[in-house]
Amino acid sequence: MDKYLLQYKGSKQVLALIGLLTVVQSIAIVFQAIYLAKAITQLFQGAEGSIALRSFVIFIVANSIRHLIQWGKERIAYRFADRTAKDYEQQLLRKIFTIGPQAVGKYGSGHLVTLGLEGVPKFRKYLELLLPRSLSMAIVPFVILVYVFTLDKMSAITLLIVLPILIIFLILIGMVSQKKIDDQMDTYRLLSRHFVDSLRGIVTLKYLGHSRAHEQSIATVSNKYRIATNRSLRYAFLSSFSLDFFASLSVAVVAVELGLRLINGQMLLEPSLAILILAPEYFSPVRELGNDFHATADGKDASMQIHAILEEAEPESLVLEKTIRRWNAESSLELKNLEVKMEEQTIFKGLTMKMQGYGKVGVIGHSGAGKSTLIDVLSGFTVPTGGACLLDGQELPHLSTAEWQDQVAYIPQHPTIFPDSVINNIRFYEPDASLEEVTEAAKRVGLDQLITTLPNGYDERIGAGGRSLSGGEEQRIAVARSLLQRRQILLFDEPTAHLDVETEHELKQMLLPLLEDKLVVFATHRIHWMQDMDTIIVLENGKVVETGSHEELIGADGAYCRLLEARGKGHAV
Repeated sequence: MDKYLLQYKGSKQVLALIGLLTVVQSIAIVFQAIYLAKAITQLFQGAEGSIALRSFVIFIVANSIRHLIQWGKERIAYRFADRTAKDYEQQLLRKIFTIGPQAVGKYGSGHLVTLGLEGVPKFRKYLELLLPRSLSMAIVPFVILVYVFTLDKMSAITLLIVLPILIIFLILIGMVSQKKIDDQMDTYRLLSRHFVDSLRGIVTLKYLGHSRAHEQSIATVSNKYRIATNRSLRYAFLSSFSLDFFASLSVAVVAVELGLRLINGQMLLEPSLAILILAPEYFSPVRELGNDFHATADGKDASMQIHAILEEAEPESLVLEKTIRRWNAESSLELKNLEVKMEEQTIFKGLTMKMQGYGKVGVIGHSGAGKSTLIDVLSGFTVPTGGACLLDGQELPHLSTAEWQDQVAYIPQHPTIFPDSVINNIRFYEPDASLEEVTEAAKRVGLDQLITTLPNGYDERIGAGGRSLSGGEEQRIAVARSLLQRRQILLFDEPTAHLDVETEHELKQMLLPLLEDKLVVFATHRIHWMQDMDTIIVLENGKVVETGSHEELIGADGAYCRLLEARGKGHAV
């Protein structure tokens, strides 16, 4: 049983309703057995046809009620599963946006894409089958056993002894099969991540001339998944056969025991037939649950993964005695002795820096120096493990508060382009923005010329299934989004790292005028941006080693100059 089952919204009511229907269904199963046995006995004993027909009619009515209730249980379970899966899909999406890029990186984008697209439907199927099968296994055998006990104690004892043996065998099969199912899921997740990463990197592979060489890598991963799937199916077929075999053997034991006593005159024909008809029904819920174990194993695994992500620790909101003011020309933010640890790795230790009012702050350093982590701290995506943040004199342990994040716009290296129209992509964060506002934002970032060439203008579909955009056009969409948000703090995380020189130059000319009268933190490894920054922060090994303007740092002949030399650009950048 799923340990989260009672936590799902409306699960208790659904369980109660399906349980009640299962009790009625169990009674219908008993009635159909009684009257089928009665009809057969009446015909065997030469009773009038009308009497036997009456018994057959009652049997047909009971059988129809049984199947009608089964249909109702499945509909109730499906609606509950569908509603719960959609709810958790939305929770999963909100959680992914909440925990930020660093935490998402821990799971892998390919894994999260697969979990959202395929894991959620499997989770729905798992819930759909789990409820009726589990309750049937708990209720149907019990009702049948109680009735059989009233007919024949020896048969009831035989059923009571055999069922636990079948359940134990089911558990053993599950334990043996689980390893193969886990192996299959691991290779499936590997294949999914590999597929998503291949799609994202295919342009780079083609550019480098390695796209054909990548075919072997895809074939290897696909073959691993094929082998793991075949092994899992082998165990699934074997376990299904074993369950059917032992269930049939159990029915045979009851039949032999009844037959011997019937021959010896210790049992009457009618109760013997009723017990023999009920014996397969008694074992049927166990067989169905065992068969569905393999059908729902992926769904249960997806359920555990979804709950693991939902239970991921979030940055705790800070309750402030004073409301955080909107950022203005007089505002200040100071990071004091900041420490950030991730999975036993120390990224920042003793980091101290200060920003004030409006201005462009460039953050530069070698790869791994902590540029992206600093952006994540400032955006509130990453909570420091030590130190403090002083915002206008107020000491905060972190910046993961809604009041701060509502002032921040984050522009990543690879902005997400949704499969939707141009206008909906631009106003993604401001869905109520008017066409005039969207048009103004598009003009300011230089998208208007592109949009006028599109057949459907602002209604042109872009992203997956639509018109593809270049890297520079995607970044313009991202900047246009931030302009619609009208936020005074802009955080850029390597926004031009994947662009060619010409595209980057065009984007730079467009971007710089838009950064006035704002606090801009621009993390990049491209040195030429630093000339346009008011202040430059140089990071080394998670610490600020130099701060100043481009000219001041050139004169200091320190870490900044060493970066220039490492890029092979000398002092002319």
